[in-house]
Amino acid sequence: MPNPVILVVDDDPDVLRAIARDLRRRYGQDYRVLRASSGPEAIAALDELKERGESVALLLSDQRMPRMDGVAFLSEAMVQYPRSKRALLTAYADTDAAISAINRSQVDYYLLKPWDPPEERLYPVLDDLLSDWRAGYRPGYGGVRIVGSRWSPESHRVKDFLARNAVPYQFVDIESEEGIDALGSTDGEQVLPLVILSDGERMANPALGELADKLGLRTRAEDEFYDLAIVGGGPAGLAAAVYGASEGLRTVLIEREAPGGQAGTSSRIENYLGFPAGLSGADLARRAVTQAERFGVEILAPQEVERLTVDGPYKRLRLSNGSEVSCHVLMLAMGVAWRKLPAPGAERLAGRGIYYGAAMTEAIGCKDEVVYIVGAGNSAGQAAMYFAEYAARVVMLIRGGDLGSKMSHYLVERIEAHERIDVELNTEIVGCEGDDHLERLVLECSVTGDREAVETRYLFVFIGAAPNTEWLDGVVVRDTQGFVPTGPDLAEHELDGWPLERAPYLLETNVPGIFVAGDVRHESVKRVASAVGEGSVAVHFMHRHLATL
Repeated sequence: MPNPVILVVDDDPDVLRAIARDLRRRYGQDYRVLRASSGPEAIAALDELKERGESVALLLSDQRMPRMDGVAFLSEAMVQYPRSKRALLTAYADTDAAISAINRSQVDYYLLKPWDPPEERLYPVLDDLLSDWRAGYRPGYGGVRIVGSRWSPESHRVKDFLARNAVPYQFVDIESEEGIDALGSTDGEQVLPLVILSDGERMANPALGELADKLGLRTRAEDEFYDLAIVGGGPAGLAAAVYGASEGLRTVLIEREAPGGQAGTSSRIENYLGFPAGLSGADLARRAVTQAERFGVEILAPQEVERLTVDGPYKRLRLSNGSEVSCHVLMLAMGVAWRKLPAPGAERLAGRGIYYGAAMTEAIGCKDEVVYIVGAGNSAGQAAMYFAEYAARVVMLIRGGDLGSKMSHYLVERIEAHERIDVELNTEIVGCEGDDHLERLVLECSVTGDREAVETRYLFVFIGAAPNTEWLDGVVVRDTQGFVPTGPDLAEHELDGWPLERAPYLLETNVPGIFVAGDVRHESVKRVASAVGEGSVAVHFMHRHLATL
C-alpha cells in the first residue's frame, strides 16, 4: 500500500508551495504530501483517492478561499474520510471562524499564518494530530482475522477487546465468500468466532486472557511486591500510576479489560482541559498508557482481581490466573459498568444489536441505519454525535422530560442543532424483539402510556452505573449501592477497626493504605477531569502513609 496522504489546500500558490515544502521536509518519508488550489479541486482529489482505496491522514486547508471556504471543504471531506484529522490554516482575523469550525464541523485544530518557525508553530501540532491518527490506522489487518457472525455476542466481545487494546484486525463475516474461504474445510461443526493469528494458528472462541497471551499482551506481573498496586485502568487509575511512578513508587496497574476504562470507550470528550477540539476516549487512554509506561509502570491487561486480603501494612491481591501481587499501598479505581436494560428481550439480544456503551467497533455497520440511544448523560450525548457521522438517523430516548438535566450544555446545543439526531423525551423501552438479532423496540410514553413499535437493528445503552466491588466484601466498607466511602464520608461505626491515631485521609478507605479514586468512590463527580484529579491527589496521601510505615 502507498503511504497515507496529507492533503493541503490553499488558493495562494506561494503559500501552497511553502506549506507543502515544510510538510514534505518533516513528513515526506512516511506520508505523501499532495496539493490542491481550491476546495472543489481537493474534493475531486479525495474522490480519486477513495476510489483507489487509499488512506488520508490529514487535511490542512486555508479558510479564505473563493467558491468554497476551508470550513465548507473540511465539512464535505469528512463524509468521504471521517477518520482523517482536519485542520484550518487561518489569518489572525479568522480565528473566530476557526473556533466556530471546531464547534460546528469537528475541525481538530487551527493554525495561524505565518507558521514560522515550523519547528515551534507547525510541527508540534501536526505531530500530535498524526500520532492520534496513526493510533487508529489499520493498514490491512495486521495479520489477525476474526471469522464470525455480525450478530454474534462472542464475535463482538473479541472485536471490542482487540479494538480497545489497539490490536489491528480484520473481521470476516461467515456468510460471505471470504468467510467461507477463511474457514476452510473442517471436520464437524466449527465453533465461532474463529480467530486466525498472523502465524496461521487458529483459536476457536478463545478466552480473552488466552488470546492476550498469544498476542504478547502483558497479563502477569514481573515481581511479587510493589510499593503501589492500582486496580482499574481508567482515568483515575492511570493518573495515579503516572504520578506514583514519576515520584519513585514501584507501580503495577491491573485492568480487567483494556486501559482507559469506561472513558476509553467514549467517542468524544470535548470539555477536557487542554484539548480545545476534544479527543476520543481511546486517544486519552493511549496517551496516558504511553506516559505511564515511560515512567516504568507495569500494566497488566486483561487481568482481574478476585480477592483482597490485608496482613498488617501489606495488601495482597489474588488474580484470576492464580498468581498473587502484594503491595504497601493499594488504589481502587475500578470505575463502574453500565446497568443492564431491564426491558423484556434485552438480555437475549445483548451483543446481537443491543450494546452497552459506545461500542465503536459497530459504527461501520450502522451506515444508512436508524440507530437508537437510550440515556441522558454526557456519554449518551457524545455517542449520539459520533454515530450521527455514520447512521442515516440517530434517535435519543430520554426517560425524563429535559435533555439538559444530566448533560453538559454544550452537548445539548450540538444535539438540538444536528439535522440527523432526534430526541424523544418521556420515553422508555418496554420491549426488545427479534430472532437472531434486534429487529424492533417497543417504546412507551411515560406521560400518556401510549406504546409504539419501531424498527431498528442497533441500540446503544447508557443507563446508570454499577460498581464492581463484590470482591471487597469483608475487607473494605461499601455503601448500599456498592460504592466505596472515604475520609469524611466514613461513618463512625465503619471505623471501629481503624488501628491508627490519625483519621483516614481524604481519599482513604476504612483500611489504612487503601485509597479510592474515580467513579467507584461514594458521591464522586462523574467526570474524566475529576477522576484524573482524584487519582493524582491520592498519591500525595499515599506518600504520607508510606512515611509512617
